[in-house]
Amino acid sequence: MSKGVSTSTDKIIVDKSRSHRNKAVSKAVRATRERLQAGPSNAAGFAREMLGLHIDSMLQGAIAMPIFLSLVTGVGVYLSQTLDIVAWGLMTLCVHAIGILLARRAKSREITAEKVSRWRRRFLIVQIVLGICWAAFMLQDCDRCGEVNFGFYKGAVLLIALAATAMGTFLLRNALLFTFIPVMLVLAGLTIRTGSPAYLALTAVVSTSLIFLVFMTNRMHRANIHILSMQSEKDDLIAELEVAKSMSDEARRRAEEANLAKSRFLASMSHELRTPLNAILGFSEVMSTEVLGPLNNPIYKEYTGDIHRSGQHLLDLINEILDLSRIEAGKYDLNEEAVQLVEITEDCIGMVQLRARTKNITITEQFEHGMPAVWVDEKSMRQVTLNLLSNAVKFTPSGGEISVKAGWTAGGGQYLSIKDNGPGIPEDEIPVVLSAFGQGSIAIKSAEQGTGLGLPIVQAILAKHNGQFILRSKLREGTEAIAILPSKRVLQSIPAVEDAPAIERRRKSFA
Repeated sequence: MSKGVSTSTDKIIVDKSRSHRNKAVSKAVRATRERLQAGPSNAAGFAREMLGLHIDSMLQGAIAMPIFLSLVTGVGVYLSQTLDIVAWGLMTLCVHAIGILLARRAKSREITAEKVSRWRRRFLIVQIVLGICWAAFMLQDCDRCGEVNFGFYKGAVLLIALAATAMGTFLLRNALLFTFIPVMLVLAGLTIRTGSPAYLALTAVVSTSLIFLVFMTNRMHRANIHILSMQSEKDDLIAELEVAKSMSDEARRRAEEANLAKSRFLASMSHELRTPLNAILGFSEVMSTEVLGPLNNPIYKEYTGDIHRSGQHLLDLINEILDLSRIEAGKYDLNEEAVQLVEITEDCIGMVQLRARTKNITITEQFEHGMPAVWVDEKSMRQVTLNLLSNAVKFTPSGGEISVKAGWTAGGGQYLSIKDNGPGIPEDEIPVVLSAFGQGSIAIKSAEQGTGLGLPIVQAILAKHNGQFILRSKLREGTEAIAILPSKRVLQSIPAVEDAPAIERRRKSFA
């Protein structure tokens, strides 16, 4: 049987056809974390990268050494008035050319970690041969030149070559030392053989310069390793962020699919349940009011009343779930108009007054009259007020009192406060009460249990109006619910513009 790929995102939340993405993401996360935790932090770990940088440096500065050798040869020919030094120059150029060809060959091939030491030895051998060439340069002599002039010339060339080699080979560890060991041996031999103070001074200067430059190149080598280490960590962190982004995108896709499935389910549920509920409510109301004739058995009449109340409760639950779902999905549109907050509150008090009287509950009003209208959705604000009043009546014991206030806030907005003297809510349960389907311990023990959606809907509606909902409660002292509308929702009246006197037209003068 072939495995089909589902295209219905509302029926299958977890699409098994995309499981390979999660495996790849998990594998990348493990590999990246292992590299971050056990990444190379020494020279051996970055030998391949350092060798690659050395090859690039050789290829980029390939023309510098021939120019320098040409100048050295030209000055030597000028001083000696012979062509003996030309042979040395050609030999040194050939060795340099071999090094460049070796670098190009290494650049064209992929150097694996196992071959790094082999290629490094090849480049060191080239540097040693180049050092032998510089040692041969120190053996050059000029009978026609003065000893001081030609010695100064060789010393200056050697120091320049030392500095140039240090700058060009610091990425290749110990290359500078291997290059100039033959030169130091030749200088030491010449000093011992001739006993010349000039060679002694030159040997001392070159030795000191070599020691200093070896120290500096080692520092530069370690600094480059540190830079490579930091670059590697940065690349690993970027890879980690990309993996995290991939995982978050996958989680967002699944959340969107789940939200779409929930929305379609709620839409289907509202259609499928409201149709039979309307019939149940209608027929049970007809039977309980005995429109078509009396019911001979009084128990049947009691059953019809229970059926009607249960159906009405289920319909209210469906409506609240749909309202909350629309608000969460951002599909709850406000039909705003100018309304009076006090008038809405008085109408809602009248709706719950009958239930309050049956429980002998007194509702006191304290309104600031003369307040301007507010720019809100009237249906939504009625729902907010009714939910708060219904909760107050539900949880206020018989003989209790409910205080309803409406007035100005300190910031220029308007507020509605509904306070009861019921059992109250423990402070640690207030976040639970404000969450969807959340109910406190008092509500669970109460005979009139609700759905736990009233306060979340109130909070969401006020947030849509840029307002605020505050719930204050203490155990055995009562609860106060405050709905606040911001000042920008208040419609301030503008005084009428007084008629200004007509401005007399000025006569033009052509004088």
